[in-house]
Amino acid sequence: MTVHVFLVDDHPTFRDGLRVALESDPAMKVVGETSSGEAAIEAVPAAIPGVDVVLMDVRLAGCSGIEATRLITALPGAPHVLMVSAAGDDDDVVVGALRAGARGFIDKATSRRDLLHSVDLAANGCAVFSPRVASRLGAYFSAMRQVPDRVAFPDLTEREREILDLMARGWDNRSISRQLLLADKTIRNHITHIFMKLDVADRTAAAMRARNAGLGLDPA
Repeated sequence: MTVHVFLVDDHPTFRDGLRVALESDPAMKVVGETSSGEAAIEAVPAAIPGVDVVLMDVRLAGCSGIEATRLITALPGAPHVLMVSAAGDDDDVVVGALRAGARGFIDKATSRRDLLHSVDLAANGCAVFSPRVASRLGAYFSAMRQVPDRVAFPDLTEREREILDLMARGWDNRSISRQLLLADKTIRNHITHIFMKLDVADRTAAAMRARNAGLGLDPA
């Protein structure tokens, strides 16, 4: 049985390397590729059911790989998504990817043999993690058992996290103000504090970091 793979990565050279590695195995076939999350959201649904696994980078311009994963995995007959990223040291990114529906998370430095094995496992619905990511996940969930209320961005107040979540959903200040029954000026002040704590310059960057950490997702 041939495993049909779709590639999403904004680095052409790395994408070329993935294609060559995959097609060195007669049981693998690359059926499409793109450099952005937006393009993946359009191309992958059109290719269903001819795609078994999507290899998805996390950090893409515009729509992040996590947001694209959330939308793709919600489709009827959706392929399995396997994240391939150098961001495996960021616990919030890894957990955010899993919350979005990814089947696993492997490092970009993964060997060809391990890449092929990971894709085969993902195609069969298995959870797949490179050793470094698996080790960090173990420590992450162990810490969560010790501190049950651990959340993304612990420096933010509960109200700031609530506002950031709505920002990640695409809400503007007026909509947030009406939802939380707060004055527009209060919302602006909270957003200024959020920017400072996240060390970001604008709303787009804050929303991207929030989505990469699993905020802004529709309730299950």
